Amino acid sequence: MTTATLEPQAGRRCQSPLNSLHAAHYFSPDLGRELGALGITHPRAVNLAARAAALGPVGAGAVTAAFYNYKHDVVARHVPAVWSVAAPAEILAARVRAVDATLRRLLGEEALGSAEMAEAAGLALRAAEAGGRGARPLYSAHADLPVPDEPHLAYWHAATLLREHRGDGHLAVLMSAGLDGLEAMVTHTATGRGMTPTWVSSSRGWSPDDWGAAADRLRDRGILDGAGELTERGVTLREDIEQETDLLDRAPYEHLGAQGVARLTVLGTAFARAALAAGAFPADLIGKG
Repeated sequence: MTTATLEPQAGRRCQSPLNSLHAAHYFSPDLGRELGALGITHPRAVNLAARAAALGPVGAGAVTAAFYNYKHDVVARHVPAVWSVAAPAEILAARVRAVDATLRRLLGEEALGSAEMAEAAGLALRAAEAGGRGARPLYSAHADLPVPDEPHLAYWHAATLLREHRGDGHLAVLMSAGLDGLEAMVTHTATGRGMTPTWVSSSRGWSPDDWGAAADRLRDRGILDGAGELTERGVTLREDIEQETDLLDRAPYEHLGAQGVARLTVLGTAFARAALAAGAFPADLIGKG
């Protein structure tokens, strides 16, 4: 199948609602409860362990590299110590239990057992099987994990693969653009589509001084203006980054085909909207404030 059969942003539009449903468990009390039962109680340790466990009992350097926008000193406070509290395999099993509970609460039993969920799982898995492993540590690590039997968990697993596939490629583009992890977050927030500075600071470990220093560097480069908004150059930079990421992320969606991508987008959007309506995310998560 050729690239021309898909619109340039079709993969991005498809992946976005899948990513939303994937990410809901990070904001769910179920994840904290499941990992807390293993002895992992600090919110940052919960977040780091849940996503990094697929990599195995790695050190802080590997996690910082793979995550990109987390402050290394903060990562090192919890990694690798967290693996002595619970093994990665235990954490991965707890994560799946948390996802199961979260999706049952947000979507309801009828949606989880529906033909649409089974169809979405099949389509998403088919797309995800075409992802490339090279230079994609988080996608590749998650691709080594078994696919859950239940359709809603298989769908979540596939959504995770597609999220990490795009994310791994995105980091390469950010590096090529000369944006470090925090600068990438500052510019993304300035678009109005990223997490607010408050959420970035609390989840990624950056202080207000760190944020301000990154903003100053971006102003010096003509990417932000004096008010912290993107300049024309900054807007173009962010658009170019997303377009380059689209190119690196095209293989799963070319493999699925235009008709499959369109159908998965419809199904994924419906599930994501239902989760949002059920309160999957904090009201103040996204924006410039």
